Formats: sequence, structure tokens, C-alpha cells
Amino acid sequence: MSKIKLLKRQNGRIYLQFQLTLLGTDFCLTVTGGDRSHLGAVAVAQVGESMIEAGKLTTTVSTITLLGHKEDGMARDLAARLATAVAANVVVCCGIHLDNITPDEIKTVRLMSNEMAGEIIQYVQDLRRA
Repeated sequence: MSKIKLLKRQNGRIYLQFQLTLLGTDFCLTVTGGDRSHLGAVAVAQVGESMIEAGKLTTTVSTITLLGHKEDGMARDLAARLATAVAANVVVCCGIHLDNITPDEIKTVRLMSNEMAGEIIQYVQDLRRA
């Protein structure tokens, strides 16, 4: 049985939702929001032992971006951050659309997602300690 953690945030017209699903020892994070949720990009992160430095973990991320979408950077960054923090396989599905988004709103989305990612990481770390 999988566990789910849901976070929702609103700042002006910006709405973000993070849904984390625990799949055994792996994680799937769905990031949606704005005017229209959709699939814009998917990132898969794996943590493994470095081939160069024994005993050190490294993270590898692969992304797929759907045509016309710009969420690949956000998906990649979130997948790498979560995988590195919890030493697990992570998939991030990301789709946020806000009509006529401004540069300031893009910064706000990044700040909000960074804060929400920190909460997700803390949640996973607390689960593992329990």
C-alpha cells in the first residue's frame, strides 16, 4: 500500500499542488497548478554509488519534455534534490500552466516549489525515522 502526502499553496493567482506517492522505497512526485494542470515534463532520478569515488553517492537524472512545454528544468531540479536528500529513486511529473505568466510570477513559482520541496523532504526523512 502506498502513502500519499499532499501540499497545496496559493500566492495571488499562483496555485501549486505537490502530491508525493511512496511506492515501496521509491517516490513519485506530481507537481501541478496554475490555470490548467497537465503533463509538461517528467524527470527520473536515480541515486547510486559513484564510479569514480568509492563510498560516495551520485545522482543521475533523465528528463522527457513534451513539445511546447518548459517544465523540464523544474522537474529535473526537484527530482535531483529529492533523490539526493532521501537516497532513493524518484520520478517527478510536472505540469503547471498560468496564462500570461510574468517573470515575477515565474520567480514566485520557483520560490514556492523550493519551499514545498523542503517540506516533502522533511516529511520523507521523518517517515524514515519513525
